[in-house]
Amino acid sequence: MKLWRLLTAFVISVPLLVIVLLTGVSAEDTYGIGGHHYILEEGVPDPDLLGEDEEWLDEQIEFEIFDPFEPLNRVFFTFNDRLYFWVLKPVKTGYSAVLPEDVRLSIGNFFYNLAAPINFVNTLLQGRFRDSGVVLKRFLINTTVGVYGFGDVAAEHFDLQPARGDFGETLGTYNIGEGFYICWPVFGPSNVRDTVGIVGDMYLHPNKWVDLDSGVEIAGRATEFINRLSITPPVYEEIVEISLDPYVATREAYADYRRKLIESNKK
Repeated sequence: MKLWRLLTAFVISVPLLVIVLLTGVSAEDTYGIGGHHYILEEGVPDPDLLGEDEEWLDEQIEFEIFDPFEPLNRVFFTFNDRLYFWVLKPVKTGYSAVLPEDVRLSIGNFFYNLAAPINFVNTLLQGRFRDSGVVLKRFLINTTVGVYGFGDVAAEHFDLQPARGDFGETLGTYNIGEGFYICWPVFGPSNVRDTVGIVGDMYLHPNKWVDLDSGVEIAGRATEFINRLSITPPVYEEIVEISLDPYVATREAYADYRRKLIESNKK
């Protein structure tokens, strides 16, 4: 019976993991408002325009993404696309219908607070000492006054806004290259550096510090991911709707977001 419950939780929760990179944070943070800014058309621009705006060509060259496994990545992208529209979106809709938005926001606060060690260690390693201090203060305030993090008292009453950091970011801050682009089945867009970063962050999460039953851990992660999907804008849907090639648009959006994030941390 225990094995059956474990398998059921696994089947239900694994598809939900695709939101980690599709809707891991807000629309503006992840892909930017207006995905059309990331659609790079093939070919060369009108020669008459080169003299007027040479920076355009420089930006295009700088934004190149190494994607040697594009045919395979496109297969995985199609799988993820159907997984999202056929499974995740209906689950999100049902989940949102059952739980009011304020309840879902409180659940999101709890899981964000639980992941504070990831944010604290990475902001510290990146030399963002002010941000690491904010992460620590937020954790202490929200865990106590905020009742285990369900309430964001730190932001509402102390103006301590969330500060994020991940290990892929940290590696990039130390000028470690992103390697080639990867579209993982279920997990979505990534690259070699960020994939290593995800693995590193897994060992910083409190789930690794306690002896949780596998079924409990899977159920917890499934709840976290579907809840996050329910409280973030439908960014992926917007990209698909406005893009001539959603694969290219998603790839460019992901790379652009990660590069800008890392560059901002170096300043």
